[in-house]
Amino acid sequence: MRIFKFGGASVKDAESIQNVKTVLEKTGYQNLLVVVSAMGKTTNALEKVVNYYFNNPAEINTALREVTDFHHQILNALFPDKNHRVYEEVAYFFKKIRLFIELNKSPNHPYVYDQIVSYGELISTKIISNYLQHNGIDNRWLDSRDCIKTDSNYRDAAIDWQTTQKQIQEVVTPGSLMITQGFIGSDTDGFTTTLGREGSDYTAAIFAYCLDAQNVTIWKDVPGVLNADPREFEHTDLLRHISYREAIEMAFYGASVIHPKTLQPLQQKKIPFFVKSFMAPADPGTTISDGADLIPAVSCYIVKKNQVLISLSSRDFSFMVEDHIGEVFKLLHRYKMKVNLIQNSAISFSVCVDNKFNKLNELLTRLESDFKIQYHDAVTLLTIRHYRERDIVEMEKKYQVLLKQQNGDTVQLVVS
Repeated sequence: MRIFKFGGASVKDAESIQNVKTVLEKTGYQNLLVVVSAMGKTTNALEKVVNYYFNNPAEINTALREVTDFHHQILNALFPDKNHRVYEEVAYFFKKIRLFIELNKSPNHPYVYDQIVSYGELISTKIISNYLQHNGIDNRWLDSRDCIKTDSNYRDAAIDWQTTQKQIQEVVTPGSLMITQGFIGSDTDGFTTTLGREGSDYTAAIFAYCLDAQNVTIWKDVPGVLNADPREFEHTDLLRHISYREAIEMAFYGASVIHPKTLQPLQQKKIPFFVKSFMAPADPGTTISDGADLIPAVSCYIVKKNQVLISLSSRDFSFMVEDHIGEVFKLLHRYKMKVNLIQNSAISFSVCVDNKFNKLNELLTRLESDFKIQYHDAVTLLTIRHYRERDIVEMEKKYQVLLKQQNGDTVQLVVS
């Protein structure tokens, strides 16, 4: 069985959904499982509904109406016959959202988030499954929550691999075309869970692992994996091949084209992973598998913006030894700071962190009681894999470098 994944950009409107049908016709759809994300910016729109639920209930109906209207525009374009069953099926999901909002008593934000935001994927797959069926492509709609079983860590649930594999092998029908959702699963109590933002790639890898799939293809609005973000760099190269190891390294440093958790289950079973353009399905794109680290062998640039550089030193100029550093890491964990770079000397210790949960001020207040602190916010962390010396020289001319760290074939620069 092959696994395809179509992200939000590839199903953002009626024309894009028609293109999904074209891709399937060109690539073949026998013995295929298709994982689909929410349409366009639906996840963001449903996150707004969650925010209003907790902070401004009077705006919930307006926000939810925007989501409803967006999907009905797509339905009207794809299904001129208003009596088609898909209208009733989509209406049922919106009714479920409203019923949850009305009846829920839990104050747990992550739980509420998962119960509401998950409907983006459920609605998109219902529309796509019906559209394909309506146009002669027989398929079966599959509720991913019946297959992917997790713990109850809402918004970032961990997979129960043994139960998930058993469920997938029982539910998935070999030889057919199946349409299912990315991003979502369910816990032991049957409540919906999500796997973290961009978790649809991970969903594809989970199904591939459990089904011993032939390969996984992620369909994107880019020709494959590029050596740099074209929004940040004028000249980029298509990477035709990346090894599993190199792809995991790139994901670790923050390459956004690949979800960090996606590659590990695929590597375990040596399942090839393709990244291709849904606008040019015949093009080769990028292959991630065993073999050479990079083809072509070029420098790769990874940019992480809105970082914070924190530099600490002891108040009495004593050495920054293990107990000091251990205390710092406890606080970084407590205040949910994702550490992207570490550098220390005899009397100082620096970290570049992602202030994802807006806990910076609390962290700094706590650190100031024990350390002297300097910090720079709104900085950028630039990582260059397989760098050449001229790459560093060019970046040092372009930016003010606050910190530089070289390690093997990787250099990281904190710049402003």
